[in-house]
Amino acid sequence: MKKYTNTGNKDTRSGFGAGLTELGQKNENVVALCADLIGSLKMDDFKKNHPERFFQIGIAEANMIGIAAGMTIGGKIPFTGTFANFSTGRVYDQIRQSVAYSDKNVKICASHAGLTLGEDGATHQILEDIGLMKMLPGMTVINTCDYNQTKAATLAIADHHGPVYLRFGRPSVPNFTPENGTFEIGKAVLLNEGTDVTIIATGHLVWEALVAAEALEAKGISAEVINIHTIKPLDEEAILKSVAKTGCVVTAEEHNMLGGLGESVARTLSLHHPTPQEYVAVQDSFGESGTPDQLMEKYKLNNEAITAAAEKVVKRK
Repeated sequence: MKKYTNTGNKDTRSGFGAGLTELGQKNENVVALCADLIGSLKMDDFKKNHPERFFQIGIAEANMIGIAAGMTIGGKIPFTGTFANFSTGRVYDQIRQSVAYSDKNVKICASHAGLTLGEDGATHQILEDIGLMKMLPGMTVINTCDYNQTKAATLAIADHHGPVYLRFGRPSVPNFTPENGTFEIGKAVLLNEGTDVTIIATGHLVWEALVAAEALEAKGISAEVINIHTIKPLDEEAILKSVAKTGCVVTAEEHNMLGGLGESVARTLSLHHPTPQEYVAVQDSFGESGTPDQLMEKYKLNNEAITAAAEKVVKRK
């Protein structure tokens, strides 16, 4: 199998900050709004370099979404920044009515998603946000895997007209995708070719899927690994092509199993190619306080869990 190199652990939110800084230099229509979390969202450089295009809204997330929607009418491309919990659950009505229903060109950028928010606990660890956002008509939903891909996605969504939900995280994770690589919305990335099982992963679980594929290879199981960075629109062609070859699939995500990537894949398979599937995801529960590593181990969101799920689903073929 192809080997991937971790060039050094970096947080995905810093990839967003780097992308936003570059956009500020390249596109004068890009504006940034933050709900009192400039440091956490790595928006400092944008604010420093373009103070006239940066708006500190304060702890008023619903107001931030409304302001962003209004800015699009004048041709601006607003990027909103706060934690994923506040970017979605707290402001869902405003997103539905003012952004999605009106097809406004707002980029909702959400950090600290999933369990790896860590010690802040269950009230901040949203595990339902992908489901909430993918149900909105016209909403593009992106969940990136490392620093480089998050930066590339940030640049790409500025050129995409329409509402976007860009989800990334708090901790430092392996950085392994190409530097300055291209990012094509809605196009899955085949990371490793295999013949026995398809592993479809998103976000922080992509690296874990690659580690699992190595472990499976040592057990004589050939795993195909696909990085689904865009959950909506879903690259159904890539999924169906892979499972037609392997005959079974594992989906892996840092999200509730209800409403996430796994359900989107299951729907595709049920309509076009019924296939045995196992889920690596949070099993319909809230999180709790702990370090990211502790939580990912307790909730079985790691390479060991992916390996076990792959071994199980192969036996179901």
